[in-house]
Amino acid sequence: MKKVIFVIGVSGCGKSTIGKLLSEALDIPFFDGDDFHPESNITKMSNGQALNDADRQGWLETLNNLAKKQLNKGSCVIVCSALKQKYRDLLSLTIEDDTAWVHLNGAFDQILERVNSRADHFMPAELLQSQFDTLEIPKNAIQIDISATPENIIKIIKQELMNTSEFGLFGLGIMGKSLCRNLANNGFKISMFNRHVDSVEVDVAKNFKAQYTELAQAEAFDDISAFVNSLQQPRRIMLMVNAGKTIDYVIEDLLPHLTKNDIIIDGGNSNYKKTKERYDYLKTKGVNFIGTGVSGGEEGALKGPSIMPSGDKEAYDKVAPFLETIAAKDKNGLPCCTYVGPEGSGQFIKMVHNGVEYVEMQLLAEVTTILEALGQSPDVVANTLESWADTADSYLLEITTAIFKKKEGDDWLVKKILDKAGNKGTGNWTTIASAELGVPSTLIASALFSRYISFYKEERMELSKRFNYNTKSDLKISTDEVLKGYQFARIINHYQGFKLIAEASSKFEWDLNLSEIARIWTNGCIIRSSLMEELVSVFKDTANLLTNTELITKIDGYRPAAKKVVSEAVLSDIATPALSEAVQFLNGITTEYASANVIQAQRDYFGAHTYLRLDDASGKSHHTKWN
Repeated sequence: MKKVIFVIGVSGCGKSTIGKLLSEALDIPFFDGDDFHPESNITKMSNGQALNDADRQGWLETLNNLAKKQLNKGSCVIVCSALKQKYRDLLSLTIEDDTAWVHLNGAFDQILERVNSRADHFMPAELLQSQFDTLEIPKNAIQIDISATPENIIKIIKQELMNTSEFGLFGLGIMGKSLCRNLANNGFKISMFNRHVDSVEVDVAKNFKAQYTELAQAEAFDDISAFVNSLQQPRRIMLMVNAGKTIDYVIEDLLPHLTKNDIIIDGGNSNYKKTKERYDYLKTKGVNFIGTGVSGGEEGALKGPSIMPSGDKEAYDKVAPFLETIAAKDKNGLPCCTYVGPEGSGQFIKMVHNGVEYVEMQLLAEVTTILEALGQSPDVVANTLESWADTADSYLLEITTAIFKKKEGDDWLVKKILDKAGNKGTGNWTTIASAELGVPSTLIASALFSRYISFYKEERMELSKRFNYNTKSDLKISTDEVLKGYQFARIINHYQGFKLIAEASSKFEWDLNLSEIARIWTNGCIIRSSLMEELVSVFKDTANLLTNTELITKIDGYRPAAKKVVSEAVLSDIATPALSEAVQFLNGITTEYASANVIQAQRDYFGAHTYLRLDDASGKSHHTKWN
């Protein structure tokens, strides 16, 4: 990465000598800040007068412009005193991430001796004390003892510059490990941290590093202070730990070691409301917080996930080179990572992503149940699903095909798996968010509650005996009709998911780009599909995919089959909650005059909640004494 290396310190500490040697060692340009003083400053110092801040202002601005100009070409070394933090702030203005500081320090007597031995220098030695009085020791600099030989000083500086890591990963679970390998494979110098727990988690980071050759240059830690201090500033630390209180505990553990403008990235499945709370809290500490959704599972994290960051745009720009490099790429080679929006919007859309994922999984579970009811063995089910890839391709279809092919001994593994579906909370959060925003994400709720029903295995077993509803196998449908019903439900699912995102964007004033969100979901993530690729262009023209002419034509074409599949499933006692809800939802959302008038009348009857009238355009509320 391009860097401006400022070598700083009081007069006589050896800045020019060390700066020149360092530039030669790194083969980059050298500039002596003294050469850029205006004549008025030189005259003043030669007359034994100290410069004031007004004298320095223009000079520091000149050096800042020099630094920015050089960054367009590459790295460079600039030497100047930069004794106060406000001077250093001005020198690095707008290029804070691209600067490194080397502070040469020594004892007053040691430097006084050096100054007195100088010839033809325009600063009298008696002004040295004023420089020591002015000096504010930089906290974010490589500290160099000038007692060492110039050769050793250069060696130390080079070692420090090369050894600091560009990016830190905190938490080496499955996803954290995969992201570490991804970063390292893309050439980034990283530091990795995992906690130490006696007899439980011991040398996790070190052992992980030893497993993979791509991690040879990575630094491994189980000490937080050492981990944080190993990182370039502003520090970029990505948390890959369990969502919830753990995130808060980790933040509190990190804070004493962080400095202003450091960046914490939460890459877990955190609730978007908690992300906003953490963002606001860390802002008071001068630390940036980026809530980031990451989708793709273990393989995606390693080979390229879909990444959904949000927070301050300025903070995102400082981590964008890392996140966009390790992200999956879309069909045009662009990273499946984009700045989503402010606050917790990135983790909100990841939450909705997972809600859509719940439905996609539920639909495939229902579809394979129907195919088996049609008499297909798991092998034949796999072949049927495989044949659908031409028209309904998706990652989840692909893995479900593989699942139905997998055997354990002479039997299919899927038949040996207990029919209880787990969840980690994001489906629940999505359903709650839908209710809070008043958005009818009915398929997501249906898929979630289907998992909850599956938990009641013992009760289901008992009730199946009491009611004795035997699934019939004389379904009067074809596999092509099942495919069309599946495609129908998937469009409705995606409508509901993006509708929820659009409503949240409006409610919270996030100004989210639906097309761009669809684009970063075309690769790397769990819900990537050919349909998602189609939605990228659809959302460039409308925020409501049900108004798109081509999708309307598809829905009209699929709907008769969807209705038939659901009807046959109901008649055959096959549970198809998601497929059924897709049909019912479209019936409801396309009904011009709904049954809600009856409900509102009931509300007015028992609770005097009033109602509006179709024949009164004024918006006036009405109440009737019904009895």
